[in-house]
Amino acid sequence: MSKSTSKAPLTDKDRRKQISIRGLPILENVASVKKTFNRHLHFTIVKDRNVATNRDYFLSTAYTVRDHLVGRWIRTQQHYYETDPKRVYYLSLEYYMGRSLSNIMINLGIESELDEALYEFGLSIEELEELEEDAGLGNGGLGRLAACFLDSMATLGIAGYGYGLRYEYGIFQQTIKDGFQCEEPDDWLRYGNPWEIPRPEYQIPVNLYGRVVDQNGKPKWVDTKVIMAMPYDTPIPGFNNNVVNTLRLWSAKAAQKFNFQFFNDGDYLNAVSDQSLAENITRVLYPNDNYMQGKELRLKQEYFLVAATLSDIIRRYKHSRFGTSTTTRDDFSTFPEKVAIQLNDTHPALTIAELMRLFVDIEGMPWDRAWDLTKRSCAYTNHTLMPEAVERWSVGLLQHVLPRHLQIMYDINLRHLQEVAARYPGDGDRLRALSIVEEGDEKRVNMAYLAIVGSHAVNGVAKIHSDLLKTTLFKSFYELTPEKFQNKTNGITPRRWLVLSNPNLSDAIAEKIGEDWITNLDQLQRLREFINDEMFVRDIQRVKQENKERLAEWLLKTQKQKINPMSIYDMQVKRIHEYKRQLLNILHIITFYNRIRANPNERYVPRTVMIGGKAAPGYHMAKKIIKLVNSVGKIVNNDPIIGDRLKVVFLENYRVTLAEQIIPAADLSEQISLAGMEASGTSNMKFMLNGSLTICTLDGANVEMAEEVGHDNIFIFGMTVEEVEKRHREGYRAREFYDNNIELRQALDQIRTGYFSPENPELFHDVVNSLLCDHGDNYMLLADYESYIKCQERVNELFKDQIAWTKKSILNIAASGKFSSDRTIAEYAREIWGVQPRPQPLPNPHEGRPGTKHEGEATHGSSQSLAEPEKY
Repeated sequence: MSKSTSKAPLTDKDRRKQISIRGLPILENVASVKKTFNRHLHFTIVKDRNVATNRDYFLSTAYTVRDHLVGRWIRTQQHYYETDPKRVYYLSLEYYMGRSLSNIMINLGIESELDEALYEFGLSIEELEELEEDAGLGNGGLGRLAACFLDSMATLGIAGYGYGLRYEYGIFQQTIKDGFQCEEPDDWLRYGNPWEIPRPEYQIPVNLYGRVVDQNGKPKWVDTKVIMAMPYDTPIPGFNNNVVNTLRLWSAKAAQKFNFQFFNDGDYLNAVSDQSLAENITRVLYPNDNYMQGKELRLKQEYFLVAATLSDIIRRYKHSRFGTSTTTRDDFSTFPEKVAIQLNDTHPALTIAELMRLFVDIEGMPWDRAWDLTKRSCAYTNHTLMPEAVERWSVGLLQHVLPRHLQIMYDINLRHLQEVAARYPGDGDRLRALSIVEEGDEKRVNMAYLAIVGSHAVNGVAKIHSDLLKTTLFKSFYELTPEKFQNKTNGITPRRWLVLSNPNLSDAIAEKIGEDWITNLDQLQRLREFINDEMFVRDIQRVKQENKERLAEWLLKTQKQKINPMSIYDMQVKRIHEYKRQLLNILHIITFYNRIRANPNERYVPRTVMIGGKAAPGYHMAKKIIKLVNSVGKIVNNDPIIGDRLKVVFLENYRVTLAEQIIPAADLSEQISLAGMEASGTSNMKFMLNGSLTICTLDGANVEMAEEVGHDNIFIFGMTVEEVEKRHREGYRAREFYDNNIELRQALDQIRTGYFSPENPELFHDVVNSLLCDHGDNYMLLADYESYIKCQERVNELFKDQIAWTKKSILNIAASGKFSSDRTIAEYAREIWGVQPRPQPLPNPHEGRPGTKHEGEATHGSSQSLAEPEKY
């Protein structure tokens, strides 16, 4: 492997970035980068080096990198226009993209040139990268999964388009004040976004409210309020294949910006009120606490995404080239052969009703034909087993906001129930179970049921999750149409979660098995061959220790928290929610603390427990759990008897960028949800890929991780799904565990009596009461406590033997191949979307345009760029 060029002595931070996997910078490319950088500083930023700030340099760098994307981006869209492949449209209300600069440089293979050029200017690429705002348009796993999927679609050469909303404010910034979470707005666009391209020429009108009238025997939606959907396009490059796909985010704009009559009358506020009300739709991302509150704004957000996207899909379908460039498609018979629409959870489920409206009301199709096209085009992914998290919109709200769609949903339900009644005559219970419209105190439309009925495929996101969907949440629907149900275990992109976030580990792997694993993660299996290679084991140890020391330095610098880099780095980072059981983690911390206090002269394996995540602002118990973590940490970290044998750290403002920093340093990954609660999880995969060992229940993707790596190389505790169900049937009493376990009782009593909150002894009464009251402890922490503590003891024992620990770490890395999002997307493509991944790269931008007689040949004129443009 070639090494980077020699400069001044490298710091750890420099060494982290300059890895051999990216190769030597080519000098003529460095000169070109410098020229482009200066051009953008002068002509785009309009500054010179005398007055330019670091942020100006970051923007110049970003625009320089974007220049490398543009040719590939245009050429990719031209290729799709010429070849007219089946296009995949991924609809998601969340995209947790994080930062883009490093990721794009890695996928284009230009980081060495950028690094060298900036070095010659006296600038640090690492310092400039820190100035980029995280694009935090998601709450957690759902949005980050969508981002990984886009990366994989581009890398696999699939004609994929992401569609979402361009929230003005993303997931809130979390600050910790006196141990409590405080929320501040995430103004991620305050300095602009160098990656997005506005497309005002493709604005789309979206209708809301109004009423439905009969016109010539047909329903017509009239008197609507119109809001414009303005698209902003972000490039999504594949890895080293010249493919650049598009993420299109919609921003709400008022159809009429200004009311002159109000202005002339002196009513200045009302003059612009329509604009403000319209633009509120994409003002802020809803924090997710898995409880639907039936808020009108949320419904409008979901419909706004669906309406704008489907109009755009149909426009592109009509105008894509298919043998001629002079006419448009007006025959929709090939729509399912050219369009695949994937619904990421129930948020875009209105797609079913809106597509029917467009086909029936706008295109004039008969109902049965429109329904056939809709079902064959749409597919639905479910991300939760919790019934309370499934969206149910009240009929009254739908009638107010989307009256025509309510009619369509009633019609869909009527025809659906007629089919059910014909198949199961006289079975009223089955009819009720399968009805999209739920009766009760308030009639509601179950959006998950609508998505199932209107899709040709329904999938869960881990094998156990998909199986449980069939036997619990969607049991009746599975019995009705078992052929629809599939599993697609989630995955993560190795480009971001190993190459970018852990370059030293990437380097060590590449030196042993080459670089093919970057796009074929199954290649990591070859690492098993080196499990007894003493030098390789030492290399992996060294990389982990360097990552741990770097994180220790960062914590000391940013949080004034000193930790022991020789301790077990025990991490649980994810949304704060009762079902994820951060409370169980806290009970272990307190138990370990009490053991040290009781026997301070014994030898203990030191441990640093790091917990990070955001609680939804309205989720009282989750916010109280954050306060408890910080309160326990305050007592533990300042107890001289404990010393550095146990430290507790709350990682403030957990986000994609912070995850990239902490995951490579983890020794132990906590995935401790009650069995049957977590759909899949993806943080578990990120930790595993970076060599962390996992302590977990048999829940979500943990089950498949254990199958891949072997039960001897993962720490499993707790009840199985079957045992949980048995306890529920028999009647679960948490207090029995409290009464029968001395250490558990001591820990809970300390929390309740104010040992960890002496300034307010009653502060955590409600936390303990939620566990010990009748019908409390919904997620059975106390039932799993003893098994969890014993499992943590096994962790300590193994950590004493660093060679044995590292070998298991290598086996975990080697077993990570299944959990690549490339594998997940290839399965979606072949088994749901009906498309084939295209592994061969497109020609370079300076080569002949795809689809022409000069394809792949070098060109020297500009005529190639003047060919007929793609209808974006």
